[in-house]
Amino acid sequence: MSLAGDLDYAHARLCARFGQRPDELAWRSIEPIRSLPALLDAAQRLPFRAWIQGITPASSPHEIEAALVARRRALVAEVAHWMPEPWQPAVEWAGIAADLPVLEHLSRGGEPLPWMRDDSLYKTLCSDASRAPSRQPFLPLAGGWKRPDGLLPAWREEWARRLPGAANGGAMLAALGRTLASQRVDPQAVAEEAALRRNELSARLVLLFRRAGSDAAAAFVFLALCALDLERLRGELLRRAVFPTFGLAT
Repeated sequence: MSLAGDLDYAHARLCARFGQRPDELAWRSIEPIRSLPALLDAAQRLPFRAWIQGITPASSPHEIEAALVARRRALVAEVAHWMPEPWQPAVEWAGIAADLPVLEHLSRGGEPLPWMRDDSLYKTLCSDASRAPSRQPFLPLAGGWKRPDGLLPAWREEWARRLPGAANGGAMLAALGRTLASQRVDPQAVAEEAALRRNELSARLVLLFRRAGSDAAAAFVFLALCALDLERLRGELLRRAVFPTFGLAT
């Protein structure tokens, strides 16, 4: 019989995956590499291997974006499966947080990128971005579609609704909320400042994950850490895909 759905089982799986995250030595191993083919070759021997499935030296920037989105969604679904059933809707919705930048872009009339038009969840919105979402999984965000900066509050409201009864007052979830709010990365910040803030947030989330133990909040902390890892890897991949002959900073 499968143990999936048991909190102790989920904790064991989360800890195993946490231990497989790339450390700073792994990141420093790929950062000086100048070409995408060489980076992918090195990444195959490092903890990035699972993230780069489907990405080849010939992948376009749009194909890289699509592959990373697919990896992220697959991870969220896997973590949700590990969790007890009452927690699964909230974990699944936590994964939608990473979609918010794309949804905000579309809701403000931004031109859809090719990979967005091909995405199974975004393509309907790309065909008529003036219309609020009318189907799952983005339907709960419809109320914030026309309001400036309305999507994040709508996301938070739905997440709170999906949490199991007493979970809204949980100390670890409250600590996670404070950590994310205090370390929010400004998308307009220069690259060096944004990287510093991202590293600071990652360090605080690592401490929070270790403190969480078998608390269900560990799943949300873990997904936040993975989102940061994927965003950092995305930057490394796209710099080389978009500017294949551009020298890296030293």
